[in-house]
Amino acid sequence: MKIIYIGLSILLCGIRGYSQADTAMASKPDSSTKSIQVFIYKKDTLIFGKVNLLNNLKNVPSDMWQLGKSPFKKEHLVPLSIVAASTGLLIWQDQNVLNGIRNISDKINLDPETNYFNILTVGSTKVLRGPKNLNTALYQLGQGGTSMILAGGLWVYGKFAHDRRAINTAADLTETFITMGLATQVLKRISGRESPFERTVNGGKWRPFPSFSAYQKNTPKYDAFPSGHLSTLVASITVLASNYPEKKWIIPVGSLIASGCAFAMMNTEVHWAGDYPLAIAIGYLSGKITTLRHKKRANGKWFL
Repeated sequence: MKIIYIGLSILLCGIRGYSQADTAMASKPDSSTKSIQVFIYKKDTLIFGKVNLLNNLKNVPSDMWQLGKSPFKKEHLVPLSIVAASTGLLIWQDQNVLNGIRNISDKINLDPETNYFNILTVGSTKVLRGPKNLNTALYQLGQGGTSMILAGGLWVYGKFAHDRRAINTAADLTETFITMGLATQVLKRISGRESPFERTVNGGKWRPFPSFSAYQKNTPKYDAFPSGHLSTLVASITVLASNYPEKKWIIPVGSLIASGCAFAMMNTEVHWAGDYPLAIAIGYLSGKITTLRHKKRANGKWFL
């Protein structure tokens, strides 16, 4: 199982180099007279300049505002309706779907338990853990630590290779992770849905607006909706696919991994299927909002 996890991590981190047949790179001075990287792929022009992570973090409040209002724009009403309808349908059938997933897992002998081994321990704190089985490996890919390891890898590679795109992508992943994390936490504390393994009724009970102390004391009783794990994974895939549009494998491979993570979370009874549509939408929008800053404006000005 260690080999599977390491293989998936390497696959996600192996984003470098350029496709000579489909891409072109050029340098253009920015306002500070330092070079920027201009990446052209088909109709897209992406600009990657010098990164100041503090500036990225300052964008989070604006990102949150955009995330809140974007779904209600006229051109987004159809996707919003699809997310709402699919969420309602899945919530209606959540218990049946969960039972079906557990039956499938039992038939293929997929262990529902999450088991880890310690990779790095500092004092009594377990800093880094590795999965002992496939279900745990898939589940762990949706955790924030995985996205931050990916961001760290891209940052280090970008610094050594002088690759602004990799450095910008690392900063984008960090910014997106914070935006998405705040959004999902707000929604979790509003909805107050039980996790499957803590359910007191079929489909899980909803306890909207739990008190801060109640939420902290027994989090699984309130934090199922929406899935932060899946939202994290989708956000990471969106950032990578947006900044590396020539890497056609990112979306299909990422979708396969996200599907595996979603299955594993139901198998271990951490999430319901109804927790997923909104999580996917939040992850996708968060990633798009962050990475759109790299696109050239229609009027020809540089958007950095």
